[in-house]
Amino acid sequence: MSTVLHTPPQSPAPAPAADDLTALAARHGLSVSGARPSLPEYVRRLWARRHFITAFATAKLTAQYSQAKLGQVWQVMTPLLNAAVYYFIFGVLLGTKHGVPDYIPFLVTGVFIWTFTQSSIMAGTRAISGNLGLVRALHFPRAALPISFCLQQLQQLLFSMGALVVILLCFGVPVGVSWLLALPALFLQFTFNAGVSMIMARMGAKTPDIAQLMPFVLRTWMYVSGVMWSIDKLAENDSLPHAVKIALAANPAAVYIDLMRFALIDSFHASQLPAHVWALAAGWALVAGVGGFIYFWKAEETYGRG
Repeated sequence: MSTVLHTPPQSPAPAPAADDLTALAARHGLSVSGARPSLPEYVRRLWARRHFITAFATAKLTAQYSQAKLGQVWQVMTPLLNAAVYYFIFGVLLGTKHGVPDYIPFLVTGVFIWTFTQSSIMAGTRAISGNLGLVRALHFPRAALPISFCLQQLQQLLFSMGALVVILLCFGVPVGVSWLLALPALFLQFTFNAGVSMIMARMGAKTPDIAQLMPFVLRTWMYVSGVMWSIDKLAENDSLPHAVKIALAANPAAVYIDLMRFALIDSFHASQLPAHVWALAAGWALVAGVGGFIYFWKAEETYGRG
């Protein structure tokens, strides 16, 4: 008769605690894959990718109209055609040109500068959600994408400025030293646009449907930014509440548009600008630029996942 020895079943070894795993990984120099770096380190990595940012922006700009027969001419034609439509509807039919000297330079400058903000924000909204293949395939600071799209729109604006200068000269606007003020105004606007684009890029990465809503939001924003009409003339209306006048004058899009008009158009005087306009423009750029960058960085490890 055989004797069967019964051995009690062995209980599995307890799994190592999470703290033990963390300590073990730290001891061997391991880190979480795709973990968000510190803010200074993130800025350093972004600066190291500056050549990629400029090359990506230039390549996108070149390819934008590559299928069109007129090619890069559409970079100038699109805002000019928009300006022509706005001139007919607002300037002629609604009479907003009355009392505004050099209305056509006034309008074209507003359309060109507004288009820079509008296109930057729209491109930023799709910066992550529209480039998931690139985000998932390569490791780089994701802020490079919305910044490069803003740089693309700045390059397009600078290309279009040649047509704007021709229009100004054709309508008798003289070249002046004040034209140099366009450089700091564009720098502040670019910083503001990049900050808002990064905010929208993070929101668009989580909720892609925002990209469908943004055209309506931006169209409303355009109508209250004095692109086709003078905020200064509207402020003369006593029936308008004072708070509304302040809000219209402090609107960041209107601030950058009016700064460019002040720089380029001789008949647009400093009295038509809101008080402390340069401080206001710098403040909007600082708040949007720094705030948008930090807001985007805080979700760095989530982009391209899910």
